[in-house]
Amino acid sequence: MSRNMLSRRGLLALGAALPASPALAQAPSAPGDFPSHPLRLIVPVAPGGSQDVVARLIARGMGELLGQTLQVENLPGAGSNIGYEAAARARPDGYTLLAGSDSLSINAALFPKLNYDPLTAFAPILSGVAVPQILVVRADSAVQDLAGFVAAAKGAPQAVGTPGNGSLSHLVGELMQQAAGLRWTHVPYRGGALAINDLLAGHLQVVWINIGAVADAVKAGRLRGLAVSSEARAGALPSVPTLEEAGLPGLTATGWHGLVAPAGIDPGIAARLSAAGTAALQKPELAQRLAGLGVEVLDEPPAALSRRITADAARWAAVVRQGSLRPD
Repeated sequence: MSRNMLSRRGLLALGAALPASPALAQAPSAPGDFPSHPLRLIVPVAPGGSQDVVARLIARGMGELLGQTLQVENLPGAGSNIGYEAAARARPDGYTLLAGSDSLSINAALFPKLNYDPLTAFAPILSGVAVPQILVVRADSAVQDLAGFVAAAKGAPQAVGTPGNGSLSHLVGELMQQAAGLRWTHVPYRGGALAINDLLAGHLQVVWINIGAVADAVKAGRLRGLAVSSEARAGALPSVPTLEEAGLPGLTATGWHGLVAPAGIDPGIAARLSAAGTAALQKPELAQRLAGLGVEVLDEPPAALSRRITADAARWAAVVRQGSLRPD
């Protein structure tokens, strides 16, 4: 079978990908030749992390359906703002997409002066996946559960690592301190792997991090999960309780990895891209890979992503103000 035939079949399949979505059903059709050449997917973080891996998996699945490659371009730095600004400046023709995340909302609250507006510069394409955060200690730690950590933190100073200043893990930690009346020493790293290395070496007592970075280590018995930040227990680590179950009611915060496009994109093109992304996430092999990363597919229309970004920005702005947080 020729590549062109595969492309036509893939594109025809998109029309039935989301029959329950009125927004997509009513959207204008995209130009018939879209996409006619490869697309660019900007990933605003370094290769290897969970956001990068998720973006590449989605890109591969979408490319198969669209009949064109989504070429990944990593543009890390400045709290993801380098990649975000590059995407915001791109032409809104559908050929440039951005692997967005919860950092869009955080950056709107954390950085007082940006060359783009995180809340208006992008159009939602795909909610993608939910990314719970998890509090972990070494498996040989005397701390057995969240109550034990809270008691230890009230009794002696604790060094708590995160993947970086202003990361979702950092802000979830701030929420926990405010809710439990704790204060600890925040130790930001330039990436989750460095924080986990220091935790395993005994230089830290505990680390807040996204679940995908440590799910395998917890399953292997090298780390112990004390709590996850999601509303329900994570499918990847069902034995780890939520913060609410562990004694902090009402405290939930879940990140996301998905796709957005420069604002002004043609609605028909946006609908086609959204349908392709949704169909890709429904593929069993992709769902299995994502489950292995500890993330869970979000069954939401693009409009829900816009609401999420706006609501999260207001929430994190309050946390930033109360904690007097500043970017690096």
